[in-house]
Amino acid sequence: MTSTTTNTRMQANSYTSGRLPRWFAPTLFGASLAAGISIIALLAAAGVLPEFPIVLAVLVGVVLYDVLITVISSAAEGRRAATDRLVTSLVITAFVIALLPLISLLYTVVVNGAARFDLTFFTHSMRSVIGEGGGALHAIVGTLQITALATIISVPVGLFAAIYLVEYGRGPLKRAITFFVDVMTGIPSIVAGLFAYALFALIFGEGVRMGFAGSVALAVLMIPVVVRSSEEMLKLVPDELREASYALGVPKWRTVAKVVLPTAGAGIVTGITLAIARVIGETAPLLIVAGFTSSMNYNPFSERMQSLPVFVYTQYANPGSQVEFYLERAWTGALTLILIVMALNLIARLITRYFTPRTRR
Repeated sequence: MTSTTTNTRMQANSYTSGRLPRWFAPTLFGASLAAGISIIALLAAAGVLPEFPIVLAVLVGVVLYDVLITVISSAAEGRRAATDRLVTSLVITAFVIALLPLISLLYTVVVNGAARFDLTFFTHSMRSVIGEGGGALHAIVGTLQITALATIISVPVGLFAAIYLVEYGRGPLKRAITFFVDVMTGIPSIVAGLFAYALFALIFGEGVRMGFAGSVALAVLMIPVVVRSSEEMLKLVPDELREASYALGVPKWRTVAKVVLPTAGAGIVTGITLAIARVIGETAPLLIVAGFTSSMNYNPFSERMQSLPVFVYTQYANPGSQVEFYLERAWTGALTLILIVMALNLIARLITRYFTPRTRR
């Protein structure tokens, strides 16, 4: 009985002791968003705005919330509490502003890409298709093959480089490798494409185009990401585990293989998955070295090979007489690529959650 009376008094005092109730800020935020959407909707209906921009409506609502919460808090709680609420609302505003482009992008791609998100798109290529119809099967297969080969090339190189930097590297050589990895992290993707083209042109001659060359270009972009992520995961392995293994007489190479790598395995796989997601959408290097085609090509070591990013680019940049069909395929290709990247990120999250070793108490 005493506890109930105390809680009732505290709730009643929240109105009179200079503190707004907890539900007030969320309620005001929702009301502000509704007011912002209503204002922009009225302007669009009156013809002041050509259409209803949802991004502008949300932004107006958030700014309205910043003003209202500061004014109301200043009157009810005082200057200090009002300053605290103002800073909190500005943080929320910054978060919403950062999120708006992503929401707008996803909304636009889903709305425009849903028109051709059908079975035909995933089971047919563009061979002999001029207007309506066709699909991106050849591009999806090409993307998966090129990315898989790039992963096969880059993962061993990046992982062994990370092991050397953490477990064996000392002196100038370690500093040199670290420096060049940092440099490679920032190189433009077009440079990787030109490097792969120059390399294969020396072997096969001018004008060479093949999927494997695209894999080499993507591997150049993947290696520094794999090195950095794997290096950080290996550094997180406690030195006590290494020392315990050494105390049992286990050689260093076996300690790395049986103790260090399994402990950091989940983080390393997560980093590799994110590296794949980072390069799977690259267009410039593949446009240079892998080329584009409208037919199926299952052999990455011969002839041109299409990929999803290049498919989207060619459908948009080179439409035929019936432009709407090309744009529909381009949007659907972009939606497919986003779904693949989202799936890779989800897999990385699941690996981190379920396979990371946990300390038992």
